[in-house]
Amino acid sequence: MTTSKTQTSTRTDPPAARPRLWDRRFTFFFTARTISLFGDAMMPVAAALAVGALYGISGVGLVLGTWTGTFVVLVLFGGVFADRFGARRMMIGADVVRVLTQGVLAAAFFAGPPPLWLLVTMAALAGAAVAMFLPGANGMVPLVARDPQRANATLKVADALAHLLGPAFAGLLIALANAGTVYAIDAATFLLSALCLALVRPASPDTAVDSSARSGSSLRRDLIQGWHEFRSRTWMWAVILIWMGYGVLLFGPLVPLSSALVGARLGPDAYGLAVSFLGIGTVLGGLLALRLRPARPLAAGSVAMTVYTALPLCVALDAGLPVLLAGHVLGGGALAFWSVMWATSVQTHTPPAALNRVSAYELAGSVSGIALGQILAGPALALASPERLLLVSAGACLAGCVALIATPAIRTLHRAAPPAGGRRGEAGGPSRAG
Repeated sequence: MTTSKTQTSTRTDPPAARPRLWDRRFTFFFTARTISLFGDAMMPVAAALAVGALYGISGVGLVLGTWTGTFVVLVLFGGVFADRFGARRMMIGADVVRVLTQGVLAAAFFAGPPPLWLLVTMAALAGAAVAMFLPGANGMVPLVARDPQRANATLKVADALAHLLGPAFAGLLIALANAGTVYAIDAATFLLSALCLALVRPASPDTAVDSSARSGSSLRRDLIQGWHEFRSRTWMWAVILIWMGYGVLLFGPLVPLSSALVGARLGPDAYGLAVSFLGIGTVLGGLLALRLRPARPLAAGSVAMTVYTALPLCVALDAGLPVLLAGHVLGGGALAFWSVMWATSVQTHTPPAALNRVSAYELAGSVSGIALGQILAGPALALASPERLLLVSAGACLAGCVALIATPAIRTLHRAAPPAGGRRGEAGGPSRAG
């Protein structure tokens, strides 16, 4: 058990005690992730405006639904391949695929209105590429940074800034130029990401391939081993079960319901402003996670998530614009702080040889809940008004926080000590974790 003295010291470590973050590896990795996140943030606006202008809401739904569905189906295999062949290789390959898909779409929009089948096909390929990219992106963090929490917090701030600037940039480009320009710039972001990742040199290049791949382990056996690693950690699968409930009752319906309500009451500009303030809150939450180092990160994150209740509540109660914006700042900050605590816990409490597969399982669980919540949001309006549904979302948020804190495996999980030997090798290399 951790003594009270240790618990106190883990709240905020003196700068001199913290390992250096901004070395060559993390700088290149951070640059790659930031550029890639910016490209990702441009796409929903490009799809909504460019595809919507041609094929309406149903076309937008089909394109985005194909992207999400392909991701959910393939992300588990992305985790296996990242553990087998190395996360960096898979991420570079995924970026190259997205250069091609976005480049094809750019050429198609420059040539004239692209057919719907081409948009859907490229969305499926892009979704598959993201499924190959994200498990390794999570697994790479402890391999390029001696302090995973600071790295995750820094990446969360970059994520928030990308989602603040990316949509606005995409909308401006479509207004001033055309959709082809947006897709061409998006392709360039993934090319730059791939180049930066290529410059992240693993500590032991000769061990980049997992021993399971060399021994001829089957894909099915790798998936089963990843599932066993995921299932053996009660705190992990318990959080994902709660998060699946959050996806159905909170995160999934929140965007369609709140955008409709806020847009009808205060105008579409007000909702756009609220989303921007959500991003501001995310930045603040990431900065807070850079400074606070709780001894029990998931317990601290669970307490922070209670503040997220303010977001659906302020929309449901028809709050004025100042209160609405404040609720979005609080919600963004709470979710960002939890995200950093969660990502760091997964990365530091999972053997590196299985980390990418475990990340894939938690990604699949989280995204599937959100997708189901989005699908059910429309039919649920036949049962209750949007305001009442958002009150249910607020109640679900509080209930989930109570469940998180009440689960001993989650509440008592302690922050892992940094590895004594510095960084490990490339993702997919042999495990040297204790």
